Amino acid sequence: MRPTAPLRATAATSLALLAALALTSGPASAAGTAGTATGSATAATVPSHVFAPYVETYNGDDPATVAAQSGVKWVSLAFLQTAKAGSCTLDWNGSTSQPISSSVYGSSFTKLRAAGGDGIPSLGGYTADTTNTELADSCTSVSSITGQLEKLISTYGLSRVDFDVEQNSLTNSAGIDRRNKAITQVESWAASTGRHVQFSYTLPTNTDGLDSGGTAVLKNAVANHTRVDVVNIMTFDYYTGSSHEMATATETAAQGLVNQLGMLYPTKTSAQRWAMVGVTEMPGIDDYGKPETLTTADARTVYSWALGKGIDEISMWASERDNGGCPGTAGSDSCSGISQSTWYFSHTWEPYTN
Repeated sequence: MRPTAPLRATAATSLALLAALALTSGPASAAGTAGTATGSATAATVPSHVFAPYVETYNGDDPATVAAQSGVKWVSLAFLQTAKAGSCTLDWNGSTSQPISSSVYGSSFTKLRAAGGDGIPSLGGYTADTTNTELADSCTSVSSITGQLEKLISTYGLSRVDFDVEQNSLTNSAGIDRRNKAITQVESWAASTGRHVQFSYTLPTNTDGLDSGGTAVLKNAVANHTRVDVVNIMTFDYYTGSSHEMATATETAAQGLVNQLGMLYPTKTSAQRWAMVGVTEMPGIDDYGKPETLTTADARTVYSWALGKGIDEISMWASERDNGGCPGTAGSDSCSGISQSTWYFSHTWEPYTN
């Protein structure tokens, strides 16, 4: 997902996973120095069903304010990245004036927790993934990546971290490997320090499941003994040259993902694989245009389907789009392009949080 450019433009058919690799739990030694805890309120445990829409922090929006206005308890914060290619320092919105610090979004986390929810920071996104400023693409030191992740978690007392991997980051095999090695080390560190932290991957999808880039990320995670708790697929911007009924496309994409997860994690039951699934919708007209329009009726269909399947997460790109202020406009960051009441999608999906 992105501040400026279309998300992706691929019509490739999902490729079959090349091997069935079982998930194992090989421990790794965490490297790097964790940041000092800031005194932020203790993180809430992520519910087994959660609605956690993205908030565009790069636009200067306060996640807690947007959450309160929309009636949402959990939000995903977009994004963290390095300020320049080659850097190993993680900053909010890629700005050196917004470092990982209690003075930057610390009060937002406190307010979210006081309201009964929490925030999920997301690393990467379209801009970072196309400018070599996604942390694992930018930094070639696994120990430094590990240290930055530990600092992020301990500074804000996090219970989940998301990695939005798309575009160039899907073909950067060295970055993929560094990222998963670092996550594995952080998981070992978290266990040794009594923290329970989940990790999610947000990945582009076709209407029949992940393409080869997304499967490569997960195959490498299995090879590195990296526990992936949630695979959150971006169910929009398919760019196939034809129209889609978007709720149906969400269902077929998720079913394809579950089939792929069965090859990667053959010991997991169907229910366990569905519980790893997240979907991120784009309300209204997406970047491709009117042939890919998620309607208000689709929102209700997705909600009922998610309940029936028991998926982990519903999200959306992004909260700032959840209004009808620009009828007919495709791919806006500030409105959905369809006729709707303000916060319609938020109000429809927030009850998914249990």
